[in-house]
Parts: sequence; C-alpha cells; structure tokens
Amino acid sequence: MSLDRTAAMNIAQVLTEALPYIQRFTGKTIVVKFGGNAMEGEELQNSFARDVVLMKTVGMNPIVVHGGGPQIGQLLEKLNIQSEFIDGLRVTDSATMDVVEMVLGATVNKQIVNLINNNGGQAIGITGKDGQLIRARRLSVKRKTPEMSVPEIIDIGHVGEVQSINKSVIDMLVNSHFIPVIAPIGVGADGASYNINADLVAGKIAEVVGAEKLMLLTNVSGLLSKTGEVLTGLSTQQVDDLIEDGTIYGGMLPKIQCALDAVKGGVNSAHIIDGRVDHAVLLEIFTDAGVGTLITNRKPTS
Repeated sequence: MSLDRTAAMNIAQVLTEALPYIQRFTGKTIVVKFGGNAMEGEELQNSFARDVVLMKTVGMNPIVVHGGGPQIGQLLEKLNIQSEFIDGLRVTDSATMDVVEMVLGATVNKQIVNLINNNGGQAIGITGKDGQLIRARRLSVKRKTPEMSVPEIIDIGHVGEVQSINKSVIDMLVNSHFIPVIAPIGVGADGASYNINADLVAGKIAEVVGAEKLMLLTNVSGLLSKTGEVLTGLSTQQVDDLIEDGTIYGGMLPKIQCALDAVKGGVNSAHIIDGRVDHAVLLEIFTDAGVGTLITNRKPTS
C-alpha cells in the first residue's frame, strides 16, 4: 500500500528534523534511567525498547539503568515481609535485600534485556556487583527533632550510596556493541550488597563515562513552574535559584538534584522526561520541541 502525499511529506519532515540530531550525537553516550510509569503497559515498554535500539542503530551508545520499586513492594507483600520507609528510603534488612536482588537483578533486569533483544537490539543485563561495577557504602540517615541536641543517626540496613564506578566494565560492553542494562545494586568493601536509588546510579554512571546526556524517565510532564507550566532550557544556576525559591520541592527535589549534580559533574545535559508518553526518549533527543525539562551546563542568558 502506497502512502498518500501528505503522509509521505510528514515522514520526510520527521526524518529531516531528526537528521542534525543524529549527526550531532553519533558516537556519544546517553544514560537513560528507566522505571516507574514507563515500565507499566506493554506498549510503553516496547516503545522504550525500540527507542533504545534505534539510538544504538544510528551510532549512539545508550546505557540503561533501571529501578523496580513497585515490583519489589509487590513481592514483599506476597511474602508477608513488612515494608518500612524513612525519609522515602526503604528500610532494607537482610531478608528484604534478598528480595531486592531477586527482583532487580533477575526479574526486572532480564525483562528489560528481553524487551530490547526482542525489538532488534543486543542487550546484556548486569548488576553493580558484576565486575564490582558499583562500589557502595552504607547510607546513613540523620534525623533531628527540636528536643535533640545532636541529630539521631538511623540505620536503614542495606541501603547504599555510590562510592565509585568501575568504568572499564561499561567500556567493555559498549565497545563490544552491546547495550548495558544495569540494576542498581552495589557491593561494599565487606562484600555486602546494597540497594541504591536508580536515579543516583544513573547520574554517577553518566558522570564517570562522560555522557552527552542523562535522561530520567518519570511520571510527570517535567519540572513545573509555580503556575503549572513545564520549565525547560534551564542552566544549573537557574535550577539552583528554583530550589532556593521553593519552586522545586518534595518528591521532585531528589530527582532534580541528581540531574543537577550530573551536569555540574561534566554531563552536557540532563533531561527529566515524561515516561508515560510513547517514544518519549526519541522525542526528547530527535525533535526540536522535546517532551520534558532540559538542564544544561550553559551560562544563563541575560
């Protein structure tokens, strides 16, 4: 069946708009954090996988870091293991950590690998423990009430932060033309496993590999102004100002801080994009408009 003239012209327009972006980003590394709403629904999952495969096909080097909080919660509930959260972090004892490793390192990781492979790519799934990719240290949470003279340090178990990234493991996979799919589980100096926030892992990996872009998929349309409009084209200074004046607060603050740290650490740009949109990754990379909030290391214009 042949296309009518209008449909053919629309396709030509899309390809023409995409061309300069393809040329600009060929050979560049792009780290994508995949999780939350973007993982829900077969069509969204496949559109994400096709986006990643296309990126690789046109010469980019995508690296996928994934979460899996809802899936962890569902299995813990089935096993009658109670979940407790402190400051948004899941208290992770040994039994919970076993579930985290099972869900992130096996179930979710392999599902994403299969998604990419079934859509024409070549993906390999690893956790941060493989090749000591992610060295971690225990994360301490401090809490202070007006009655305390010094903050209380709360032990939340096997929850960690990134101490270092073994870049050679990622380089080996990328240079072998594979798409790495990374579960955010780190290993401590004592050999213990640690559950690490996937946004933080993606940000640190982006810094270490000198990524062109860090893309964080979320369940909102982007960073919103106080009047509800999506803000984009922001400098690091402008983001600092938005944090200072209270525009950025609550649950969005850690994600924005992760993006901000990555850009300040040398990543050319960070993107907070709406994972509920089909082909959100391609739309953000290959079109003039994009579908989210862009943060760059450029100086603000006067």
